Amino acid sequence: MSDSSETSAAVPEIDCRQSDADRVFRRLREKLSPRGDVVSEEGRRRTIELFGEPLSPRDVVRRICDDVRTRGLDAVLEYTKKLDRCELTKDTLRVPQEELEQAVAQADEEFLSTVRTIRDNIREFQSAVLPQDAEVRRPAGGGEIRLRQRHLPMKRVGICVPGGAAAYPSTVLMTAVPAKTAGVEQIAVVVPPTPFGAWNTDILATCFEAGVTEVYRIGGAQAVAALAWGIDGIPRVDKIVGPGNLFVALAKQHVFGDVDIDSIAGPSEVVVIADETARPDFVAADLISQAEHSPGSGILLTWHEPLIGQVQEELRRQLACLPRGDLARASLRDYGALILTRDAAHAARLTDRLAPEHLHISMSDPEPMLRAVQNAGAVFLGHFTPVALGDYVAGPSHVLPTGGTARFSNGLASTDFLKRSSVIEYDQAALRADADHVRLMADREGLTAHSASVTVRLQGRES
Repeated sequence: MSDSSETSAAVPEIDCRQSDADRVFRRLREKLSPRGDVVSEEGRRRTIELFGEPLSPRDVVRRICDDVRTRGLDAVLEYTKKLDRCELTKDTLRVPQEELEQAVAQADEEFLSTVRTIRDNIREFQSAVLPQDAEVRRPAGGGEIRLRQRHLPMKRVGICVPGGAAAYPSTVLMTAVPAKTAGVEQIAVVVPPTPFGAWNTDILATCFEAGVTEVYRIGGAQAVAALAWGIDGIPRVDKIVGPGNLFVALAKQHVFGDVDIDSIAGPSEVVVIADETARPDFVAADLISQAEHSPGSGILLTWHEPLIGQVQEELRRQLACLPRGDLARASLRDYGALILTRDAAHAARLTDRLAPEHLHISMSDPEPMLRAVQNAGAVFLGHFTPVALGDYVAGPSHVLPTGGTARFSNGLASTDFLKRSSVIEYDQAALRADADHVRLMADREGLTAHSASVTVRLQGRES
């Protein structure tokens, strides 16, 4: 790369051996957090055109969701016409079964073979992580206490699939297959009415191969609201999962509580921890692979100082050759960093503070670093495990916590589509054995009816 614009777009190099790591990381985390209060000039213009005032994205989402909740199908069709420039009716909102079957018939056989392989890989892993029901039997007072925990699948789930800048059949697989594996019977997919969405053969064929036959041509906040509260023709769901743009993320946040959601997704992220055995070209490719989502973040942590300059040069070389190189370059300039740490332990501490969506440990022996790091959505070990394997084929879902939320949340899995209930069963003798404990605690808390509900069952039977 030779011209000055490319040189000025280099990824920031940060020496955290001397610099204020807290300041650096606060800046990076703030940039990656979906605050919902920033809008482009084009977005501002369209907002004024639609709503008559320059609303923030959060206010736009609130307006759309509340309108769908109030007016239902009419509001959904209206926003689809205004925002997606697609005029639909109640009868054309849903993709018919024959269109899904036709998409499979028209799809490339090599593509279908890959889809089926990935589907089976996901199903294998997601089946393995499903929990088993538990049971405890405890003797008490000559009787028995039986305690169980059961897991039941949710009845109905909604999946958001993006379809603006590109088609994402992988998202269909990484969301629908875990849900199907958990036993969810009704899965509704919403995808924008675009060439990369509901009119895309690969998307529709993948839905069919994943066992999904309920597909709707809607996207954005209006689709989230329709799933959350239901409209004429689309029954409400129990949970909404899947990625999307800022408006989809804010809409999921808005409806949470009336319906469960997977997460509030922000830009894609990767942290690469690399030692002296890491190849600079591998590391650069890893950083670019997430940055090309645009926005996307790529951060290198290493204590091997020569690697910083080597990766910088590789970034310049590779970015010049990629079709989305300009987008990735801008993302790395704004959301990336090449950070020199004091040592491996320092890199582990910084990673835990960032809590990235993806963590790639590119080291000769990655296991000690894996044990040292707690906060990461998905971890990729060794020089030959790029994040793309997790994005597409390995088996764990690529729907992962972003924006530092890996501190407390998890990647999507079949377990997220299960409801867990405890089942408690006492016989009369066991009740008598635990009665005094219940009555003492109830009396201390002033809940006399709790105590009475035990006593009434034992009156005339206690000495």
